[in-house]
Amino acid sequence: MKRQITTILLLILAVTLVHAQTRPTIKGSALCSARKSAATQFVSKCTTEDSSPAHSFDAIKYTLDLDLYNCYVSPYPNSFSGSVVLTFQAVNALDRIKLNAKNYSIVIDSVRMAADSFFHAADTLTLLLDRTYSPGETADAKVYYHHKNVIDNAFYASGGFVFTDCEPEGARCWFPCWDKPSDKALLDLTARVKSTVKLGSNGRLADSTLNGDVLTYHWVSDQNVATYLMVMTSRVNYQLNIGYWHKLSNPSDSIPLRYYFNPGEDPSPVISIMPELTDWYSQNYFEHPFAKNGFAALNSEFAWGGMENQTLTSICPGCWYESLAAHEFAHQWFGDMITCATWADIWLNEGFATWSEAFWEEKNGGYPAYKANIDGDAAYFLQYNAGWALSNPAWATATPSVNVLFDYSITYMKGACVLHQLRYVLGDSLFFEVLHQYCADPAFRFQSATIADFNAKVNQVTGGDYDWFFQNWIYQPNYPVYQNKYEFFDLGAGQWKVDFVVDQVQSNPSFFQIPVEIRITFSDASDTTIRVMNTYDNQLFSWTFSKTPVSVSFDPDNQIVLKSASTVVGLDQLPEVSREVILYAPSPNPSGDLTAIRYELPAAVPVLLEITDLPGKVVRKLTDTFQSAGIHRMTFDCSGIVPGTYLVRLTAGNVTQVKKLIIAR
Repeated sequence: MKRQITTILLLILAVTLVHAQTRPTIKGSALCSARKSAATQFVSKCTTEDSSPAHSFDAIKYTLDLDLYNCYVSPYPNSFSGSVVLTFQAVNALDRIKLNAKNYSIVIDSVRMAADSFFHAADTLTLLLDRTYSPGETADAKVYYHHKNVIDNAFYASGGFVFTDCEPEGARCWFPCWDKPSDKALLDLTARVKSTVKLGSNGRLADSTLNGDVLTYHWVSDQNVATYLMVMTSRVNYQLNIGYWHKLSNPSDSIPLRYYFNPGEDPSPVISIMPELTDWYSQNYFEHPFAKNGFAALNSEFAWGGMENQTLTSICPGCWYESLAAHEFAHQWFGDMITCATWADIWLNEGFATWSEAFWEEKNGGYPAYKANIDGDAAYFLQYNAGWALSNPAWATATPSVNVLFDYSITYMKGACVLHQLRYVLGDSLFFEVLHQYCADPAFRFQSATIADFNAKVNQVTGGDYDWFFQNWIYQPNYPVYQNKYEFFDLGAGQWKVDFVVDQVQSNPSFFQIPVEIRITFSDASDTTIRVMNTYDNQLFSWTFSKTPVSVSFDPDNQIVLKSASTVVGLDQLPEVSREVILYAPSPNPSGDLTAIRYELPAAVPVLLEITDLPGKVVRKLTDTFQSAGIHRMTFDCSGIVPGTYLVRLTAGNVTQVKKLIIAR
């Protein structure tokens, strides 16, 4: 697997070097994806094919008390004992609670408080409560348990290191919980370790106390945390550097930035940029939302990439890379402060963080550096497109494999490019106002959100309806393939007309809506760029000018980065337009076995569509029926017709339109 991952990273590095004009480096998103998609054992040990058990309560808080001392002593077992108190609120009347708890890793010893008894089977812990709780009531249920001495790829103990790594659903391997990102909760964690150990976790360090050789850490999260973002990171003789970031809203107030690193490592490349990076994200998204933050380098068991645990990001040993820090730190806003509600909403995490890498380049090298980074992302996607959509609604209930969920070409590269194209569609002013209001909204801050929530926020902030953008670019696979046509017409008296047809020829899906820019250059060396909304396939645009056009360029600044495009001159390829009917040229033409025939009706009329030979004899009748107004498209199978030149004849009401069709095989 390492060989495969190394190949992926080299390919990503090659693409980055080709497209980036400044500060070429391997991308942080590449390290992030490679690590997550490499965790094949994680799938079999820490996830299930089924969705989580029915959820009839709201998790308010997890209070963990763990004895990890022996995990730091040779032979470094993975076993430990502990307890968790779940503070919950009943949503429906309930007399039992079901939690995720992997039988492979966890043994339940006993239950207390509101939990009266239990049974643990098929990776589900059922707590039978002491009574029936009414909707709105809160209670505490305590579970005593121990973790077995097994390797489950969620809890790691070796050579003086102890850490957790949970995305997407590994928390259930080291403590009982409801392990889905839609129900975030507070975390209070107490852990007993050897006196030579430094242990970090989510939130703020409430206290640490030493009793002989036992050091007890107490970490408290004052903001909700998704279970997959709950973390412990520790080792014997960890090195620790603590810096501070001064808040923009109150420079006299500061938060600690904690950097845990292995002996011999140099964390300075990340330490040096963090104040400026935190400023940049705070200025453009929302002020840094947590009481502390930091990074922790792990060991070879975490051999690739990073993991954006809330307020304490895990990185691979020695991976103190600026790009990795830019990616993972962006998750503190997109993924941690606002968490994807389901795995169908992963774009809100990884797409935004990968885009933020490019946006950090914009801070340092201006828009050209940003655009070079985005162009590199697009080039990778176009070359290695895995072929599915950014979001599949089925993932909301059935968690996909990590190789699908964290596919680099889709989740990261296409995800970043779609966000760039939203920036292009909205313009900078509205785009950044959307990001700010999304982050500032108390309905989402420290909670979870869906792509539909973000879509609604875009519509709210802009006052427009951008549902079409999300439907086209997030819920459809692949990308548009443009084969555009144009022609110049001398109208006399110094007047010229330019006709431009925007035509998409891909099959799955057949159309992507987006505004397009067309630049027309004139004989006096001047030019004009026109922006129009491409709302349907084979759409004709016409303009008249008082000077001579000499060339046309489609999407001249390559803002629609997710595309393939060509533009050719061809009068006979332009649609013939009557006052009643539009018949478009067949595509492809010449055709092989299949060609697409498209036409537009301004009103509901009887329609007769036929293929004839040149003398007019009907070779094939395609349709003879009453049809509604709008655009109609059909695929014509030419395979049974002798190659040659034919006509497509459309009669709609009292109007007849004809197009030439060449069949060649």
